[in-house]
Amino acid sequence: MIKKYLFAGITTIMSAAVIGQSGNEPKDASDLQLNTITTAVPFLQITPDSRSGAMGDVGTAISPTSNSFFWNTSMLAFSEEDSEISLSYSPWLKNIANDINLSHLAGFIRLNERNVVGGSLRFFSLGEIVFTDNNGNKTQVHTPSEFELLAGYSFQLNDKFSLGLNGKFIYSDLTAGASVEGSSSKAGMAGAADVSFSYFNEDIRYGGTPGSLAFGVTLNNVGNKVSYTIDDDRDFLPTNLKLGSAMTFDLDSYNSLTWAVDVSKLLVPTSPLRSSATGEIMSGYDPNVGVVPGMLQSFYDAPGALAEDENGEFIQNADGSYEVVEGTKLKEELTEIMIGTGIEYWYNDLFAARAGYFYENLNKGARQHLTFGVGLKYNMFGIDFSYLTSLRRNNPLQNTIRFTLRLHLKNNNKAANKGSVKPD
Repeated sequence: MIKKYLFAGITTIMSAAVIGQSGNEPKDASDLQLNTITTAVPFLQITPDSRSGAMGDVGTAISPTSNSFFWNTSMLAFSEEDSEISLSYSPWLKNIANDINLSHLAGFIRLNERNVVGGSLRFFSLGEIVFTDNNGNKTQVHTPSEFELLAGYSFQLNDKFSLGLNGKFIYSDLTAGASVEGSSSKAGMAGAADVSFSYFNEDIRYGGTPGSLAFGVTLNNVGNKVSYTIDDDRDFLPTNLKLGSAMTFDLDSYNSLTWAVDVSKLLVPTSPLRSSATGEIMSGYDPNVGVVPGMLQSFYDAPGALAEDENGEFIQNADGSYEVVEGTKLKEELTEIMIGTGIEYWYNDLFAARAGYFYENLNKGARQHLTFGVGLKYNMFGIDFSYLTSLRRNNPLQNTIRFTLRLHLKNNNKAANKGSVKPD
């Protein structure tokens, strides 16, 4: 029975990897161009913990830990723990530099059967950078860094539904006030919020196998634009929408298996296609809009691919607009969807083995990787480790590792009285 479920999960992940690699290379004029969506403070999208890092960057609907403040705060209402604190660390882009790293401290405490509060601190260090003038003379040495301070609240509506809210402060100091292209720079600051919703049912049967089912939806990083210059040019936060599900199979009293899937999309305007000569928008929409209009616009503003004549010239309509290849706008919108899937096997609530796959389209960032990891839990303590291997050559994320230490301060009797997720 165990081998059957493990084989099915691994086969699903590997099949997704093969599908994700096919049919994305540019071939003709109707194929989409590279059009990666860029935002301020992209570190807010980096998976901080090694458990989800081992499961293909999946976490929206898996059983809650203190790291759920990043994934889905509302799931914490179903935690069997009264409180937990965790510390995660990851050397980042270590194939490029050896002094870039991400640290994440998180913790929560249960106030009563329905209410959980807590928070997290995420710190991203970009290593030492030497600033020079136009003549190459060193002007200063700076260690750029960014951090996010988060406070979260989770409320259980009933036995199966819950809500979560986060408030956060974001600070990004990249230039130490140095002049950039003639403009004075400054640290970027923002306030943002997350909203999350979860459904959890622990009375599920998959054929003759008991288990649980969870769904989650989150809207993250909704906040003001960030400016790094005195001229006040502003960039969007990485606002994103995530949908997730997790199926847990309780194979017997010692063995359990979880299969989880996350689907996400940045709610940030896509850059339009512009004329190289005039800067005129040839297809797409102006991205210089407000936060809420930008979120709405992100669902329909993909520019697609411009049609060309036999001479390779772009085709112009009678009204002066440019012809777009039919179907490419929708095609590009769909390429902005990112997918992660992963499995987690637990033996006797002591040892865990994990694997996963993450897919992002080649034209939108090309993050495509397999992940693996293990976890150990003993009494109050837990430790998790993950490893990432890229499916594309020369990927700077290759060989990324993460470590997480967790401490369960005390247990409660919630599991005996109300529905709750089996502890991870």
